Amino acid sequence: MTFWRSFAFALSIIAINVAFTDANRIPSTLEGPFDPVTVPYDVSLRGNAVDLPDTDPRVRRRVKGFEPEQISVSLSVSYDSVWISWVTGEFQIGNNIKPLDPNSVASLVRYGRSRFPLTHEATGYSLVYNQLYPFEGLQNYTSGIIHHVRLTGLKPSTLYYYRCGDPSISAMSAIYHFRTMPVSSPRSYPKRIAVVGDLGLTYNTTDTISHLTRNKPDLVLLVGDVTYANLYLANGTGSDCYDCSFPHTPIHETYQPRWDYWGRFMQNLISKTPIMVVEGNHEIEEQAGNQRFVAYSSRFAFPSKESKSSSTFYYSFNAGGIHFIMLGAYIAYSKSAEQYKWLERDLANIDRSMTPWLVAAWHAPWYSSYKAHYKEAECMRVEMEELLYSYGVDIVFNGHVHAYERSNRVYNYTLDPCGLVHIIIGDGGNREKMAIEHADEPGNCPEPSSTYDESMGGGFCATNFTSGPAAGKFCWDRQPDYSAIRECSFGHGILEVKNETWALWTWYRNQDSNTTKVGDQIYIVRQPDMCPVYITLQKSRFADS
Repeated sequence: MTFWRSFAFALSIIAINVAFTDANRIPSTLEGPFDPVTVPYDVSLRGNAVDLPDTDPRVRRRVKGFEPEQISVSLSVSYDSVWISWVTGEFQIGNNIKPLDPNSVASLVRYGRSRFPLTHEATGYSLVYNQLYPFEGLQNYTSGIIHHVRLTGLKPSTLYYYRCGDPSISAMSAIYHFRTMPVSSPRSYPKRIAVVGDLGLTYNTTDTISHLTRNKPDLVLLVGDVTYANLYLANGTGSDCYDCSFPHTPIHETYQPRWDYWGRFMQNLISKTPIMVVEGNHEIEEQAGNQRFVAYSSRFAFPSKESKSSSTFYYSFNAGGIHFIMLGAYIAYSKSAEQYKWLERDLANIDRSMTPWLVAAWHAPWYSSYKAHYKEAECMRVEMEELLYSYGVDIVFNGHVHAYERSNRVYNYTLDPCGLVHIIIGDGGNREKMAIEHADEPGNCPEPSSTYDESMGGGFCATNFTSGPAAGKFCWDRQPDYSAIRECSFGHGILEVKNETWALWTWYRNQDSNTTKVGDQIYIVRQPDMCPVYITLQKSRFADS
């Protein structure tokens, strides 16, 4: 009897361990496609979408004279180069502004592999931008002096220290540091890449960034909608609904000091962790002379020239064995457009033996089941999806929809084992709050004509589905098969590429920031043997570009 009791006890322990292991096992895309899951909405999380006021110490100017502030690091195309950016001098806002002279303060970075001495020195360029409104009663804005300096000749996976500023006027920053990316290789990757979208500068944003910072990322991707400065009139009055509150304004105004507040708040993170940004619709910021995206293009450094792009709206770079492609949803993307031709060239030049992973990011999603912005980017999908699929893009990150959603592998609305995994991460915490309605719920399917976004161009492309369970309809009547999981919560994601075929994706919710819980977690697995890069596009079109 003693033997059988011991044997039964051992079996029970094994069963418990198996059950525990199974409950904590992380699934992989090899097990997909998964049945669609909708996590119930927690109404208690709807609040707190309130912007930090200009009196908050985290957004106040803390430097004197022309000392650097709003310091940030961004990547060039490879590990051996980064950009350091900062602002000196004070912005001006009012009716009688006089722009600062960008040549009056030097753009210099001293850097090295030890704090003392900083043995290397690099210089760059500086600029000032204006946000002008030729209408009576609207205040104009001129920025501080924005500096961009590119450091070159860096070693991979190496910690560097730096100071920036102008030593001739005793206006140098404190010493900061950053770590370069690993060399491009199928065996070397950044440990953790944070992905976030639609941030703004609310108390929810502060929770998101605090949680993200504790996850110690090596790189941050921001997939558009940075400060939401355009939810303010030029006099600083804010609104959650611009069109409702300001229907008679002669131009879509914006309160540019919100950009300065955001740069100050984010400095603690992005002065040491590189950030790569792509534009969203809230960066349009129209002004006099039909200028758009001026703040976005001025404040960040982009590796456009290094990646042979002629625009700040689209560019590419490597981070270890990952090739990132950042695309512009608010600039021409048709097959005859320069962006498309650049994308063809960039994809054709990728060496997948050195950068096996191919990740794309842009603002407005192609695959979303939420009512907000439903099928808004359909023209972009029609133009570009075949190209990305043919070159074997692995993952797509988007924002725009203020919620979380991860797709099954999908191509042309059809489940496809070689399709892309689309992840919406537009839940950074901005003041417009969360998207909580789904297009497949009764009464929520948008009128097709209402889905057209003039700012995206491309005409009207959103039509009824022609095949599958939703054939003949504009919306599904249940959660679409391409949607694996969706949830309305604020948060951020972390991508951890483990090797040339396996990557761990984790979505962290703000409400879990003091626990070990995660909102979503899955291994995304590449299958290059089953899904080889198969170029079916017409060669003549590429040859002509």
